[in-house]
Amino acid sequence: MIEELRLIELITLQRGYDISKKDQNEGTVPVISSGGVLSYHDKYKVKGPGVVIGRKGTLGSVFYTDENYWPHSTGLWVKEFNNNNPKFIYYFLKTLHLERFDSGAANPTLNRNHIHSLNVKVPQKKYRNKIASILSAYDDLIESNNQRIQLLEEMAEEIYKEWFVRFRFPGYQNTKFLNEKGKEAPHGTKGAIPEGWKKLKFRDCLKHYIGGGWGEDIPKGKSSIPAYVVRGTDFPDFNVGRMNFDVLRFHTESNLSSRRCEPNDIIFEVSGGTESQSLGRTCFMSKKAIERFDEPVICASFCKLLRIDKNIVSPFFISELLKRMHKTGELKVFQVQSTGLSNYQFEDFIDFTKILNPSNDVQHQFELLIKPIYEETQLIGEKNHVLQETRDLLLPRLMSGKLSVDHLKLKEQELAMAAEPK
Repeated sequence: MIEELRLIELITLQRGYDISKKDQNEGTVPVISSGGVLSYHDKYKVKGPGVVIGRKGTLGSVFYTDENYWPHSTGLWVKEFNNNNPKFIYYFLKTLHLERFDSGAANPTLNRNHIHSLNVKVPQKKYRNKIASILSAYDDLIESNNQRIQLLEEMAEEIYKEWFVRFRFPGYQNTKFLNEKGKEAPHGTKGAIPEGWKKLKFRDCLKHYIGGGWGEDIPKGKSSIPAYVVRGTDFPDFNVGRMNFDVLRFHTESNLSSRRCEPNDIIFEVSGGTESQSLGRTCFMSKKAIERFDEPVICASFCKLLRIDKNIVSPFFISELLKRMHKTGELKVFQVQSTGLSNYQFEDFIDFTKILNPSNDVQHQFELLIKPIYEETQLIGEKNHVLQETRDLLLPRLMSGKLSVDHLKLKEQELAMAAEPK
């Protein structure tokens, strides 16, 4: 089932093409770098499907696309597949751990001539399409789940806008709207708000917020308690199941007691590092989300843990409000340094940002509607995590020939059942 050959007999790699931000035009063509999709351009260099390997920066990372694309100069792209299934090549390259072959002195670099000469063990050609189809079945179901998650998130966003931006909440037709002078005004009048709704500072809605260090890498004694760390870089993948469950730090009991996440907490990213769009991203810690971890959960030092005072405002309302503020860029007015908000800038945000606090009845109705959406999103994300773990266990076994594919068949229904969380 396995044969040995040089990598260049399997595929031919080529260095990607230079392109700067200023040289790019708005478009839909993905520019794929060593870190994945870097941006989008209006021209492509290579017709899809394609596979790109990280050459500089993130060495050995592997990315697949069905679309026409622009391989960035920080990557190597597969120029010749030699009649191999591109999906098979994508999966196979992921098993090689090419980051081991760093040839750079100061800057990590992958030399294509070096890795072309590698001797590799690869399944015989007659098995390659079947292996690709088996692994693709997992990825297809994961992608389908991701689309469901996106639809749920868009649904929650649209409900928020309908109720709290357009003011078309249940019963709005029978609600008085007051203008800035406190006089009754027709629904839709600029600046008019529903009677009984109040303007509050964020500070009024929080029981407390807290940031702090990550803890220790190595436990110092028996009193140390392990906790997982959720970082800002985890936020985009948190709901879809691609969480890094390996980031563990150790804490004293007193430190952990004030910092561990509780259901309905919100983690707020105050430092975006090099990602200018990450400032103000949030992660809602539902009960289901916390139950995915086998140890307590804290947030990283460049995030803040917000605990909402549920007697004043619904955490689900605040979560959707913060998501909208991030999307519209409202937080930028508090940002001075390029990497994010300093502690005093975050204090300004909490102290000076006013929000329109709906009536308790409207917030209660909103929570009843949004909570099941959040829970369903987390459940689908947990299914994805199971699918990803199973796929990643299968991948090396299929490529090494330890698992025969002769009689292996996978149906989507069976996959879906296998993805159900235990």
